[in-house]
Amino acid sequence: MGPRALLLCSLFGVILSQGTDEISLEDCCEDGQKRGREGTDCSSLPLMSDSVTCIQGACDALFTNTCDTKTTKMCCECCLVGKALQEKGLPCDHKLSVSYQCSLVSRACCVDGVQDNQTDSTGTNELPNKDENRESTDNSVLSDQCNGVCSHKCEGNNTCSCFKGYKLKPDGKTCDDINECLLGASNCRLGERCINTEGSFRCQREVSCGTGYELTDTNDCEDINECETGIHNCGPVFECQNTQGSFRCLPKVKCNVGYIQDALGNCIDINECLAQTGPCHRGHQCINTEGSYTCQRNSMNCGRGYHLNEEGTRCIDIDECKNPDKVCEGHGCINLVGSYRCECEAGYNFNSVKRTCEDVDECTHYPGRLCAHKCENTPGSYKCSCTTGFKLAADRRNCDDLNECEDNPCSQECANVYGSYQCYCRRGYQLSDIDGMTCEDIDECALPTGGHICAYRCHNTPGSFHCSCPVSGYTLAPNGRSCQDVDECVIGSHTCTVNQSCFNVQGGFRCLFFDCPPNYRKVGATRCERLLCNESVECLAKPLRITHYYLTFPTNIPVFTNIFRMGPSQTLIGDDLQIAITSGNEGGYFKTERSPTGGVLSVAKLINKAQDFELTVELRLRRYTSLSTYVAKVLVFVTQDEPRVPYNPLLE
Repeated sequence: MGPRALLLCSLFGVILSQGTDEISLEDCCEDGQKRGREGTDCSSLPLMSDSVTCIQGACDALFTNTCDTKTTKMCCECCLVGKALQEKGLPCDHKLSVSYQCSLVSRACCVDGVQDNQTDSTGTNELPNKDENRESTDNSVLSDQCNGVCSHKCEGNNTCSCFKGYKLKPDGKTCDDINECLLGASNCRLGERCINTEGSFRCQREVSCGTGYELTDTNDCEDINECETGIHNCGPVFECQNTQGSFRCLPKVKCNVGYIQDALGNCIDINECLAQTGPCHRGHQCINTEGSYTCQRNSMNCGRGYHLNEEGTRCIDIDECKNPDKVCEGHGCINLVGSYRCECEAGYNFNSVKRTCEDVDECTHYPGRLCAHKCENTPGSYKCSCTTGFKLAADRRNCDDLNECEDNPCSQECANVYGSYQCYCRRGYQLSDIDGMTCEDIDECALPTGGHICAYRCHNTPGSFHCSCPVSGYTLAPNGRSCQDVDECVIGSHTCTVNQSCFNVQGGFRCLFFDCPPNYRKVGATRCERLLCNESVECLAKPLRITHYYLTFPTNIPVFTNIFRMGPSQTLIGDDLQIAITSGNEGGYFKTERSPTGGVLSVAKLINKAQDFELTVELRLRRYTSLSTYVAKVLVFVTQDEPRVPYNPLLE
């Protein structure tokens, strides 16, 4: 037994880790098993609830119970179960409703008891019956024979016995309850759970009985009579009739023959004529009445599509196809029993109500599937057409692009596009806004920018334009728009004499001639110098030098523009210079100002028209004690700024 016990208890070998009274689960189980074999009262064994092993969950893992289970007591009770199996003559591997660990302990004690022949001679092999009652306590103790030491019954000669459901303990005096549920000795049915009781057991149903049933004391489901208990919901005009698990509400008032009762108890007439099998014989008509019906013989009346035979005894079919009215209107006609049908041509459908062939509108029935562009319904068919810019293809359904340019719709250039065309014009022309096909000449000279196309005058031509310059004095520039001044002096087209010099101006030229006054001699082309004065005071007062200068510029030059500079060839410290216009400035268009090296002549006010000026500018130089005078004869030729003629299409 020793090695077997060690093998069994090694399954529970979890060692307690703390405490001064450390007890291993193996020692605990071995102690409980030993006490069980000795017949010790298991309930008096020490508790293990405070064990660290139990706290760590070893109890739950071993016995599938809570930690309130007393581990030693559990091993003890499992051992007693095994001994009880051995005493009852049942096999040690008998299937019990216990945990796997408890079954191992039970089997070990059962096998050990068989080997040691430790069968309790006072035990009983009978299994308790839950239907047997415990014997009366009046005969349980024979104090005369056992001196009151037996807890249940005395059999004499100091021999004790136990009531049904109990077994005698090893002390031979007290009795212990037999757990029929653990021994599998209960007679509980399928769906019931065995619950052990003191001296017996009871079976408890695991699943409830359900609606309409109640559980009886015999653990059976019994129907609830709702009608007797008054828990039904039948109204005052109904009476309650109990059924298994439920009830029915039946009307108190019964309907007569020919009526049917609805859910509210009302009697409704039955229409016997609507039954699948008519109640009347053939040749009779059924007429429903309140609660019954009547049968009436039919009169000979043929329906549509039939007529009476010559004897007037029966109805025969009418062949509508032979009717001279031609019911199918040119379509085929097929006679039917009691009717007819038109065999419609393609593109028509037969209207069974109107009995005519009606045209099928293919364009509505098949939208977008018959024609590429437009669909038009026709009697019995349809036809396709195309939108503007397309022509019908060979298949009479699709549309091909139409090349409108082949008909030359445009006055100049034409470009075909998908479904249309586009007219284009050559350079210098624009498309008409009226018809979009005619090309009209663009008057470039009349455009907002036309005034800047030509420097002088613009001439419009069909599809283009050209520029011109004044007849004399100008020539057209290489760009064809600007006007260039002609230098008549260079090309020799001037009219100056041999004694005159030619001076070119904008748009023309000037013939110039000058001669020196008396007591002066000509030096170069434009200068006169004073001769010796022979100490003549009058001669000394005349200018030392008279120089001629020629200037030309256009009109509208900015005011204060310097046009001429005059001064001595060398200036010294202490020189006193004075400059002034002595003649030719009657209009006040010019003025002079002193400068560090002499003086300057500038424009005093705007000159807005062409004109010539002959100015005399005098410079006086006082150096030390002597006074010297210099005269400049300045000829100014102001020409037109930019000659331009406004465009007038009437002059073209």
